[in-house]
Amino acid sequence: MASDTGRKQFWKRNVSKVPGSIQHVYGAQHPPFDPLLHGTLTKSIPKPPTTPIKLKKVTTFQEFESNTSDAWDVGEDDDELLAMAAESLNTDVVMETANQVIQNHTKLQEQNKFHEIRQLKERSVQPEEPSSHIISDNKIVKSASESQIPSSGEKHSLHRQQSVPQQSSPAVMGKLAEQVLLNTAGLSEREAFRLEKFRQLLAGPNTDLDELRKLSWSGIPKPVRSITWKILSGYLPANVERRDGTLKRKQKEYFAFIEQYYHSRNEETNQSTYRQIHIDIPRMSPETLILQPVVTEIFERILFIWAIRHPASGYVQGINDLVTPFFVVFLSDFIAEEEDVENVDVSSLPEEVLRNIEADSYWCMSKLLDGIQDNYTFAQPGIQKKVKMLEELVSRIDEQVHRHLHQYEVEYLQFAFRWMNNLLMREVPLRCTIRLWDTYQGFQ
Repeated sequence: MASDTGRKQFWKRNVSKVPGSIQHVYGAQHPPFDPLLHGTLTKSIPKPPTTPIKLKKVTTFQEFESNTSDAWDVGEDDDELLAMAAESLNTDVVMETANQVIQNHTKLQEQNKFHEIRQLKERSVQPEEPSSHIISDNKIVKSASESQIPSSGEKHSLHRQQSVPQQSSPAVMGKLAEQVLLNTAGLSEREAFRLEKFRQLLAGPNTDLDELRKLSWSGIPKPVRSITWKILSGYLPANVERRDGTLKRKQKEYFAFIEQYYHSRNEETNQSTYRQIHIDIPRMSPETLILQPVVTEIFERILFIWAIRHPASGYVQGINDLVTPFFVVFLSDFIAEEEDVENVDVSSLPEEVLRNIEADSYWCMSKLLDGIQDNYTFAQPGIQKKVKMLEELVSRIDEQVHRHLHQYEVEYLQFAFRWMNNLLMREVPLRCTIRLWDTYQGFQ
C-alpha cells in the first residue's frame, strides 16, 4: 500500500499537470553506493566488539534518502570507498580474473585477424575487374563542405591519398593489404582492415545500408565516422552521386530558417524558450568546448530553430545535450588527429567550415529526434514507456534488485528518467557516448 501511495504521489506531483505548467523531472537524487550498508564488503575486524552496536534499520527509501548525500555531490569521498574495497579484495582472485579476461581478448583478436586476412587472400586469387571502385580516401570521405575549402593537406588523415594500381592481378590484390597498412599508420591490423571495409562500402555507387549498420554495431573508425553517421541518420542518401547536392541544398535550407526565424527570439512569445536555451548551454559538457562564444552561438541557433519548427514539443531540457555528439564528430573532420577536440579553438576554423558543421549538426539532430519526439511532448510518454520497459527488463534478469527497489519505494522513474532524457549523455564520458551512438545511428 505504501508503495502504491508513493507512486501516485510522484505521478501527481511530476507528471499529471495541465499543459503549460508541467514540471519536468530532470534527474533524481541517487543514493551513493555504501559497501557496508549493502553488505558486499566487510571490513576485517580481528575481534568482535564486546558490546554490539545496534544500527537502526532503514525501512523506506525516504528514510534512506534523508540520511544520505547526493551521489553527485562534490564532497563525496570516493577514495575512502576505494580504500575500503581494497582491504577486502582477494588479490589472487582479482589477478587470476584479469589475466583470464586478457587471454580471452587476445584470442578473440587473433581469430578476427586470421578471418580478415583469409578473406583478403581469397579475394586476391579470384580475377576481378580493374579496381576502379577503390578510390582515394579523400574522395570517399570528403563532403561538399570540404570541397569548398582549401585542403590542409597532409596534416589530416582524411586528406591522405591512396594510390591504387589499375591493373588486376593476384599480385596487385596481395599488395593491397600492405598499402592499407601503410596508409593507416598508428592503427592495428584489425582496425586497418575494418577501416578498409567501411571505405569500400561507402565508395558506392549505392551504399548497402544493412551492411553498413552491421559494421557500425561494433564501432565506426574515426576517419569515416562523420559520413557514416550522416548516412545512417538519413541525412545523406545511399547514392554516392547525390550526396554533394544533398549537402549543399540542406545547408542552404538551414540558413534560410535562420534568416526567417532567429530574429523572433526576442519577441514576447519566444523569449522564455530562448532564455531557457541560453541558461542550459553553459551547463553542458565538455565545458571547455561549449563555453567558447562561437560554439555557444551555434548551439543557441540550432536549438532555437528546432524548437520553433517543432511546436508540439518545443524546447525541453535534455534536447540540448543531443547536439554535442554530432557537433564534436563533425568538428573532428577539420582538426589534426593529435588535437584534443574538447580543447580546440573553434574560432580559428574558417567561417564556411563552421557554417557547414552547424547545418549538418542541426539536420542530424533533427533526424534523431524524429524517432524519439514523444520523449519531449506533454507528459513525455516516450520516456514513461521506456522506463516501464526498463522495469520489466530488470524484473526478468535480476529479480532480487527489482524486489529491493520496490521494498524501499524507489521508483524507476526517479533514477532512469535522465538516462532516457539525455540518452546517457550525462552518465558516461563523451568518447564513450560517441561510441554508443555508433550503434544508435544504425538502429534508430
